[in-house]
Amino acid sequence: MGIGLIGKKIGMTEIFDEHGGMIPVTVIQAGPCYVVQKKSPQKEGYAALQCGFEEIRKVQRVNKPLMGHFNKVSAKPAKILREFRVAPEDLDAQDVGSTFSVEMFEPGEFVDITGTSKGKGFAGVIKRHGFHGAPASRGSHEFFRHGGSIGQNMTPGRTMRGMKMPGHMGAKKVTVQNLKVVDVRSDTNILLVEGAVPGPTNGFVIIKKAIKKQK
Repeated sequence: MGIGLIGKKIGMTEIFDEHGGMIPVTVIQAGPCYVVQKKSPQKEGYAALQCGFEEIRKVQRVNKPLMGHFNKVSAKPAKILREFRVAPEDLDAQDVGSTFSVEMFEPGEFVDITGTSKGKGFAGVIKRHGFHGAPASRGSHEFFRHGGSIGQNMTPGRTMRGMKMPGHMGAKKVTVQNLKVVDVRSDTNILLVEGAVPGPTNGFVIIKKAIKKQK
């Protein structure tokens, strides 16, 4: 719970600290985000702020229901809409159209970043789960990269839920916690975060203050 920022992952680079040490950082264009809608417990059943990020230049590409949603509050159409849960008493402190920028973070504090991991397509158990495969020198034939047995005979006579099997790999919602903010550049809305962030280049991410770890 709490206000965060919607951002776009630009890529990775490295910077040097005052001692000459190299720090790998992820460059994120964080915000500015503007409030499009306020959701109250009386009407929607919960308290949240719906925020938009990255204005759509060609408004003719926005469908009519979504365009009506933006016109209702005289807001600019946004590519990304995300909700941030807040306490009901904090709703009055924010107005529709108010903006959040990268200045809400400061160097040295920690953040949690959520994104969609890179899609790897259909993968077998060796690539997806790290299985070792069959022995290469013990008479194995035909079966080298298979997963082996997946169930029992009569009891319970079915494959158990959660069995590690081949399937779609990646393209899932991933949150990386406790990433340190190295630098905040408010003039260009750039946030430098130490370490890797889930998702591909130009992928959208959600940045919030760390829950488990603070400055």
